[in-house]
Formats: sequence, structure tokens, C-alpha cells
Amino acid sequence: MQLQYKSATIQWTTKHFVRLSFLVADTSSFSTNIHAQGYDGLLGLGPNKGSLIYKKLDGDTGDTVLTHIFEQDTSADAYITFLLDRKNAPSEPFTGQLTISELVEGFENITSMPKLDVDKVNKLLSQDQHWQAITDKDVGIMGPDGNPIQVDSIVPSAPDDTYVAVFDSGFTFNQVPRKVSDAIYGRVQGAVYDEKNEYWTIPCGQYLNISISFGGVHYPVHPLDTVDDNFNVQDASGNRVCIGAFQPITSAFSLLGHYDMILGMNFLRNAYTLLDFGSWADGADGQKPYIQLASVTNSVQARQDFVTARLGGVDTINDSKWALLPTSQMQRSPISAEEKKKAYEEKILSRWPYILVGCLVGLLLIVGCCIWRFCCSAKAKARRAKKNKKASQLFATEPESTAYLPLESPYKHSAGHSQNIMGSSGFIIHSKHITILSLDDT
Repeated sequence: MQLQYKSATIQWTTKHFVRLSFLVADTSSFSTNIHAQGYDGLLGLGPNKGSLIYKKLDGDTGDTVLTHIFEQDTSADAYITFLLDRKNAPSEPFTGQLTISELVEGFENITSMPKLDVDKVNKLLSQDQHWQAITDKDVGIMGPDGNPIQVDSIVPSAPDDTYVAVFDSGFTFNQVPRKVSDAIYGRVQGAVYDEKNEYWTIPCGQYLNISISFGGVHYPVHPLDTVDDNFNVQDASGNRVCIGAFQPITSAFSLLGHYDMILGMNFLRNAYTLLDFGSWADGADGQKPYIQLASVTNSVQARQDFVTARLGGVDTINDSKWALLPTSQMQRSPISAEEKKKAYEEKILSRWPYILVGCLVGLLLIVGCCIWRFCCSAKAKARRAKKNKKASQLFATEPESTAYLPLESPYKHSAGHSQNIMGSSGFIIHSKHITILSLDDT
């Protein structure tokens, strides 16, 4: 299919205009009707690095919109922030906002939050780089029973008992390891795993308290986000059910082992987020890119919101029908053959740098061993040759031409040089040598 690129002018303040190139897409192939959802396209907010349009077009024609904006005002810091609101939340005090190089009023405290270094992927695979950070050790994800959910990371470089999480507002639901999703929803009474849509469905009145920890700070997830009621889902009996927003990661699974999970809108609604591009922004200094998160969810208020929205204002959260099942009765979602295949491929592909280094080391050892054996063999041959030479010098002190005189006939030697002794055997005596001969009887 021939890709078509066009350009347009974008105004982002009263005095700033940028020229932007974009890709014309056939929206009829999309899985959803974007026009019906109120928008006509997607605007990528990222640096040139990783932009497919930038790679296709020459010069600065394909620069991303953020690159243009950052270049127009080099005195401003190269960062963006976003704040997502929650639909139908009883106590939502703000609306969604996106800013470039400035902070949302009332949320200035985000600059005092821990700076989370962006977890870098291998330079050879930089196209798979995302805004990603490492969770805290041991307490990365706190489950609904108040205990940490511990699952081995697939990222080879990740510290033990941590997860590598990507922050991506393009995902509605959080994409997490299957065991994490099962640990959150598998003990809920009445939970059913939908194999077609690949998510858990649970009773909408189920209160679940989840938190994720970064930089020593716990970020509680609003129970209205953990148990999502925005899609009018029904079970086999026609009863309304909700979706478990921590969905097992399948199609977005990292075959290269660069991350464990993707935190989408259902997490990002709970934190005002700042993404500082640092050295990723063209012309910026060597500062590393980083992420800052400021929690906007109060656990006490969130519980009250849930009671109001889901339980009709009556707090029955502690009723036995909402109690979690024992761990021994926990359900586990089925793993498809395709998912097993991806997991196997990831174990190989994610470790290819280590495999390559191991192969190179092995090759060097083999070559080195061959060279060593060759040198040892050459030295041994040289020693044998030297030894043989000494031996020949010991037993042959005369020139070869006089050391042995061949005999054509024992009677042809001149007088005075030999004496014939008759018999079946005898000696011919030369002036300096004695030769033993075997003579015919005469």
C-alpha cells in the first residue's frame, strides 16, 4: 500500500505556529469508528527518535510537533504533563489537561516528586524505547488482600522482585503479566474470565484496593478504575458486569523482553504525570529523560466514591459476598498456545546480547586453543629436529662420502687397503674402517 504524507500548520499558542507533516490513513480499516468517538486522527507527542514519519521524510520536514515546539522556545524546559479525569466520579475536582513546558495550576508540587529515570533498552533496539520505569523492590504491586504480588520479571536487566512498567495513555486498560491479573481478580466471587476479549469480568459492586509503587511512593488506584464500568458489558445471563482493568498482556507482550506491563489510562487517571525529554529533545543538553508522578487519588475519598457510585450509598464492602476467596480456591485464566509460544520466544530474543557475547567468547576460546595447539606442535617438532641433529653429529664425525665406502666387489680394492680372509664370511679391513661382509663359499 502506498503511504501518503501531507502537511499542515498547527497553532499552539496565540503566537506560536508550527508546520507539521502527517500520514493520511484509511480509517475504514480501524477496529473502531474514531469519528463516532469524537476525533478524526491521532497526534503523536514524542521526539524525532522513534518517529516513522521523520525517518521517511528528508531534512526537518518530518520533525515531530514537539520537536518544532521545543526548537521555537529553547529557553523553556523540554517536558510535557497530562492530567486525566474520570467519567462519572462523584468527587472529581478537575478536567483532563495537557501542557507543554508548563505545569497545570494547583499541581506544581509534581516537581518535588521523585525523578524516575527512564529504563533504557539496548541501543541496537532503540526503536522499542518507551517511557518506562522500574517499580520499587518487593512492593511494586500491592494486591487486594494487602500483600505484594510477586511475579518474576521478563526483563533480564531488571533488579530482582521488581517490574518494568511502560506509561502509555494510548491504552485504556492496564496490560500486566497474566499471573498479576489472576492475583487481582481470580479470588473474586463470581469472577469469570472472558477468553474472547481476554479480560476478567466481575460483579460491579466488588471493591478492590490496589496500589503501585515507584520511587518509594505508593500510588493508589481508584477502585472505580480497577473495576471498570464504562462499556456496558453483560454476562451470559444478561446481568451487567464490570471489566477487570488490569488485563493480561497478550498482543502487547514484549518479545524482546523490554518491559513487563503497560500502565494505561486506568492507572494514569490516578497520577498527574510529567515526562521530561532531556537529551531526547533535539538540541537539549545531556540530561537524562525522566518521569515524575504526583498522586491525585486519596484512598479514603476513593472508597466513599465507590460506595456512592456502585453500592447506592450504603457501605456493604465488608459483607461476606464481597470477601475474597481463599488462595487455594483462586481461579487462573487459561494460557493460549500462541501466548506460550511468545513466552518461549521472549526467553531467547530478550537474551540475544548475552547469547551473542557467549558465542563470541566461545569462538575466541576455540581459536585460541587451536593457536596454542599449533604453537605447541611447532615447538615439539623443533625440539625433535634439534635432538636428531645432535644424535647424527655424535655418530657421524666424518663427511658422509668417507664414512662408508660401498663395495662393488671384495676383490677390486687396491693392495695395501684391504686384506681378504677366505671363508663363508670374513672382513675387509680398510685403512680406517672395518666392514662386515657376507661372502660366498669358494
